[in-house]
Amino acid sequence: MKLELISEYPAQPSDAPPILFVHGAWHGAWCWAEHFLPYCAAQGREVHALSLRGHGRSEGSVRWASLQDYVADVAQVAATLRMMPVVVGHSMGGFVVQKYLEQFTAPAGVLMGSIPHFGSLPFLLRQMWGQPLAVLRIALTLDLKPLVATVEQSKRAFFSADMPEELIALYHARTGSESFRIALDANFLDLPHPGRVQTPLLVMGAANDRVFPVREVEATARAYGTEAVIFPSMAHDMMLERRWQTVADHLLGWLSEKGI
Repeated sequence: MKLELISEYPAQPSDAPPILFVHGAWHGAWCWAEHFLPYCAAQGREVHALSLRGHGRSEGSVRWASLQDYVADVAQVAATLRMMPVVVGHSMGGFVVQKYLEQFTAPAGVLMGSIPHFGSLPFLLRQMWGQPLAVLRIALTLDLKPLVATVEQSKRAFFSADMPEELIALYHARTGSESFRIALDANFLDLPHPGRVQTPLLVMGAANDRVFPVREVEATARAYGTEAVIFPSMAHDMMLERRWQTVADHLLGWLSEKGI
């Protein structure tokens, strides 16, 4: 399957493993290309971001894509790189990375505002209470898009109050549909098994995340035997928020400390 891959390379070649970024629900490789890819390349890292099937400019259908389909997409791209990459996943992408690391080796993994290891059922219950009509539309259309169908919904889900309105509108326009099957997998059909993951993990969250709150990020970190890093004054889309550089710097610093 032809998958969109956006890549940036450092000015001087590096022996360090490349970094492969995996986006979350409704997003695509574009969300990493805005800030993270050029910044990390400028710091000397080879970086890549893929669009999962049915997202961005990738081939395939999104509606019935499963969690294992998305894992296969990451594995397909990882196999084309010069060496196995560090895998970084945001939100749903973090869930994909957790399942990927059960099956494949990597120098390190990073979870950013990830679906927790126990799944997204608490998130679904919050949406049933807060957006009952949107949840009803999901049941009728078998598409998760109704949760973020409007600019206002995207703003509330993904961004801090000080995020410029014009940027929110721009990023919202780039969002797309999301698999209904992935909601089933992430709720109960295909949950991660932390004990199977031996890869060093960095778990990061945002203090003002309305999608996966701090307590869920911290629970995921504990499940993988580590401690969560929580960024203040930041919401869910940590790679697009105004303070994105603090997240990128911490990620790069952690890799450097690990000698990766």
